[in-house]
Amino acid sequence: MSINRGTILKSIAQPHLRTDIPDFQAGDTVRVDVKVTEGTRTRIQAFEGVVIAINNAGVGKSFTVRKISFNEGVERVFPYNAPTIAKLTVLERGRVRRAKLYYLRDLRGKAARLKSDRSRIMREQAKVVK
Repeated sequence: MSINRGTILKSIAQPHLRTDIPDFQAGDTVRVDVKVTEGTRTRIQAFEGVVIAINNAGVGKSFTVRKISFNEGVERVFPYNAPTIAKLTVLERGRVRRAKLYYLRDLRGKAARLKSDRSRIMREQAKVVK
């Protein structure tokens, strides 16, 4: 009798997987509400920016969000299934032609803008109406 490690790991990880996070892709502008604990107090802090990468690795799945804060680029990696994520809201759908948008690190101002993907927005609205 052989033990299948993959099925054991999946059964352990299954209760920790999040299902409340909406679908999003690289290029989308998202607002991530993060639970921040300072001493005994817990508050929610918003981090709003463009998703530049999604790393799919099962339970260890994560995504990187980049924003410009006081003329300085700030990137933050969020574990997809982390309990510290209170809420994730997709604000805008971006049209991009690659999965990793690391080239945005070198761009400034208007050059760093992404086109809006109207077709994905319309498809989502059609799903909501049905």
